[in-house]
Amino acid sequence: MSESTRPRRRGRLARSTAALAVLLGLASYVAVHQMTGSKGAPRCSVGSGENRYEFTPEQASNAATISAVGTTRGLPERAVTIALATALQESALRNIEHGDRDSLGLFQQRPSQGWGTPAQIMDPVYASGKFYAGLEKVPGYSRLPLTVAAQKVQRSGFPQAYAKHEPDATLLSAALTGRSPAALTCTTGRAEGPPGDPAVFRAELVRAFGAKAAPKAVTGGPSAGRSAAEPVVLAVPVRAAKGTGSAPGAGSDERRGWELAQWAVARADTLRVVEVGYGGRVWRAGEADGGWSKSAGPLAAGGESVRVRLAQ
Repeated sequence: MSESTRPRRRGRLARSTAALAVLLGLASYVAVHQMTGSKGAPRCSVGSGENRYEFTPEQASNAATISAVGTTRGLPERAVTIALATALQESALRNIEHGDRDSLGLFQQRPSQGWGTPAQIMDPVYASGKFYAGLEKVPGYSRLPLTVAAQKVQRSGFPQAYAKHEPDATLLSAALTGRSPAALTCTTGRAEGPPGDPAVFRAELVRAFGAKAAPKAVTGGPSAGRSAAEPVVLAVPVRAAKGTGSAPGAGSDERRGWELAQWAVARADTLRVVEVGYGGRVWRAGEADGGWSKSAGPLAAGGESVRVRLAQ
């Protein structure tokens, strides 16, 4: 072996050793996060076992808006499922500012095709309303295969793509329309941050569900003439939209209550919600699994209102 060969081999050995160290470090990082379940990372889920869909708080917030706009229009759960599957395919339930050509938003609607201005399309409430308006013009849409109904509204270049999202969209719509009680769980990962604003919560609730959903009672906080350290609890009235929907129990007060409760959980990260109570159960943002627990306390009384506590 020549003297000139030895340094080159030593160099290769050093590089190989460094690369192996990086790989071992990466493997250790992944293993630790798998064992800890990435504790603290915001996440939401519906379903259980193999029939489970996990998603981010951002996606949950957008899904909740899509569902609320549909039920407020008096549309059945099937319409919500179609809308959610469409948004899952078009944007992965993210309100994105880009897309094919001039496509924008949750449904990748195009200003040049008459869907609205860019600012309007980037508003999830507006975009959802435009999708449902198109769906309502499709004769017998609730009896059509999902991908056919969605394609008649979207006119996509990939018309079969919507079908693969139907199972996840079905889980989401069952929870967000209230048919599946306490089915949507979230951990917000925001133990610290600004306090929740009752006015913002009320405005978002009314935009999604209409004026009848406005909270009728506010306790705590300086606006109520009390100490700023006292929790802010909103009472959201449960009023079923009688005669809407097509599933068994649609239009019932209990289903309406769970719809409102799970909307609040889905939007907890952005609206600074830390507790939601209804039907004898309470969801708390601080719980490790983000789930619902049975409670006999006043927050979980249920009946005439959904109780929501905001961050202080």
